[in-house]
Amino acid sequence: MFDKLKAIYQKLSPGFRQVLSNTAWLFGEKILQMALGLLVGVWVARYLSPQNFGLLNYATALVGLLSPVATLGLSSIVVRDLARDSSHREEILGTAFVLKLLGGLATFAATFALVMVLNPQDKLTHWLVAIAATGTIFTSFDVIDFWFQSQVQSKFTVWSTNTAYILINVVKITLIQMRASLVAFSWALTAEKAVAAVALLITYNLKGYKSRAWRFSWVRAKELLSQSWPLIISGFVIMIYMRIDLVMLGQMRNSAEVGVYSAAVKVAELWYFIPGSVVQSVFPKVVKAKDNDEKIYYERLQQLFNFMAWISYAVAIPMTFFSNQIVWLLYGPKYADAAPSLAVLVWAGLFVSLGLARGPWLITEGLMKYSAGTAAVGAVINMIFNFLLIPKYGGLGAAIATVIAQMFASYGANLFYPKTRPIFIQQTRALLGLGLIDFIQRKLKKD
Repeated sequence: MFDKLKAIYQKLSPGFRQVLSNTAWLFGEKILQMALGLLVGVWVARYLSPQNFGLLNYATALVGLLSPVATLGLSSIVVRDLARDSSHREEILGTAFVLKLLGGLATFAATFALVMVLNPQDKLTHWLVAIAATGTIFTSFDVIDFWFQSQVQSKFTVWSTNTAYILINVVKITLIQMRASLVAFSWALTAEKAVAAVALLITYNLKGYKSRAWRFSWVRAKELLSQSWPLIISGFVIMIYMRIDLVMLGQMRNSAEVGVYSAAVKVAELWYFIPGSVVQSVFPKVVKAKDNDEKIYYERLQQLFNFMAWISYAVAIPMTFFSNQIVWLLYGPKYADAAPSLAVLVWAGLFVSLGLARGPWLITEGLMKYSAGTAAVGAVINMIFNFLLIPKYGGLGAAIATVIAQMFASYGANLFYPKTRPIFIQQTRALLGLGLIDFIQRKLKKD
């Protein structure tokens, strides 16, 4: 069997083998993180109880709302530029690093100011938010990951992030055994980002690259920001409809309900690494296909949408039927109310996946402004439905609002703009299984 698989692998084109290998590394990383996260994360949730678990997740959600200031929407732009021309590596990485560092500092200040307005008397929440916001400063070192992505060499990033993840999970287990405070667990989450940043820096230099050679360019900075500002806005609104539910639950209900709902969110999003890893791996190839052959370009996009739809169905259907058993098995009776929210939230993943698959097309076609616009409308839809449904239905209402918002922003909105209607058709074919049928028919004809 191994020899047959090896023979099939050798018949693949070098480019496809590189993508497959890169995706395998990303899958390996996320599977390890998923296993550890599930084991240790559930242990932490049980230890903290819904109220403290809710406070921790409320703080991270609040920081998440402003995190686009730290990322500056640079990820895809920098990866694209490096994939097209790596001769300016030092200038691109150096400029992106400085921009992201300034963004991280701005995020810290803005988040702390926000929590002082929303929770003026809650000192514990102030501390939790400040600690979580500190972690955004270390995301400036993610530019190293951008370089390895552009070269389809994510295995080096995997080594770094897994080292940090394993170490911090050991720390979390130790904190549980020590009966540590909630603040200590918040520091552990921030420490993970710091350790990952150091590990990335070491890996980059060990591979023969020199971080000291990075240089900042005002011209490059203006160029990057002029292209990324729609993605910054898009990032804001995406975080709003991804995390505003937790914040609004905390403001309109209580921290215990946030904790229960957070348990559902973590299980529902547990598998998101799959579409994210696939898109991350194929993105450079999609960019190059656009330059070489328009037909192949759209064929690859259809294949990507097909995969996203079917992997989503494979996860969502069984999780919907067994949500009660899953919640009881993982979190125990204290979190039993998370089951209905989980059964609904898991369907958001279908549209998240289609939206991720649409991303390379939007960037390649220069339609980042459209992405920001649809995400903004999705965010508004989410907030409206949260406002209407949370008072009566709590976490379940927040889950329904999230699915509706994701469905519109990632899929439905494509129908209303002429330039995106071809993508709406491709997504619809994937949802109905027609794209997969076409693919099988083409293969049968070739055979």
